[in-house]
Amino acid sequence: MDNVTSFTYFLLVGVSSSQELQVLQGLLFLVIYLGALTGNLITVALIVTDTRLHAPMYFFISNLSLLDLGSISVIVPKSIVNSLTGRRTISLQECAAQIFFYILFATVEFAILVVMSYDRYVAICHPLHYGLVVTTRMCIQAAGGSWACGLIYSAIHTGSMFRLPFTKTNLIHQYFCDMPQILRLSSPDVQFSEFVIIAASAGLVVVCVAFVLMSYINIFSTVLKICSAEARSKALSTCVPQLAILLLFVISGQQAAPGPSNWDALQTPFTEASGSPQFFCDVPRD
Repeated sequence: MDNVTSFTYFLLVGVSSSQELQVLQGLLFLVIYLGALTGNLITVALIVTDTRLHAPMYFFISNLSLLDLGSISVIVPKSIVNSLTGRRTISLQECAAQIFFYILFATVEFAILVVMSYDRYVAICHPLHYGLVVTTRMCIQAAGGSWACGLIYSAIHTGSMFRLPFTKTNLIHQYFCDMPQILRLSSPDVQFSEFVIIAASAGLVVVCVAFVLMSYINIFSTVLKICSAEARSKALSTCVPQLAILLLFVISGQQAAPGPSNWDALQTPFTEASGSPQFFCDVPRD
């Protein structure tokens, strides 16, 4: 049997090899992180303290703010410390934790955005039924279901990617544990299982996006029938920002998804098997 080296840590390649530029990057990330931290905490504090904002829409917005805070806190603080201290290593456990929590927060955020589209659909298209359909219990169940789906999905992904040792190399061409980079270093068995999971996930995402698009098509068709310009403007002001956030989320996720080179690596084991696969802050508005 050949001697195989199993790596217990990864080497992160920063934006630049220059220590001065790395320090500058760390300071820039620190400013952005503090700004995002402050904005999201202010948003949550306003929603919690202002009784006029104790409504389902603002409940979901506060959840989005906390999820955004969690998403950036998973990656940015570690990157800041590495940039300022010149460290380049991250342990296998830390890398797994980064991927687990990042997938968790991203999945829950997407689910919450889908729920928010339904909330706006009921509020604008069926306003008389809104109080009966979108209740406090329904909001709590929707948020709890989103978190449960995120936990299950993240656990499946992370368990699949880290179930086998990494023996190819431990060099990651990113300043954090990027999922496509981890897949590039994984064994063919792991790449195949991840291909299956991602393919199934893509199908679910398409269904959710179709649901959201149908919701907003009905919303805009209803808004256009409103005679009052003031009422039309108020209705649009509550759903257009959410649609913009959803589009930004989907586009960002598409850009972060495995590129052609990574998909080639994933498709190889699938073919063989077949033959013998952010920083933003939500601001509440009336």
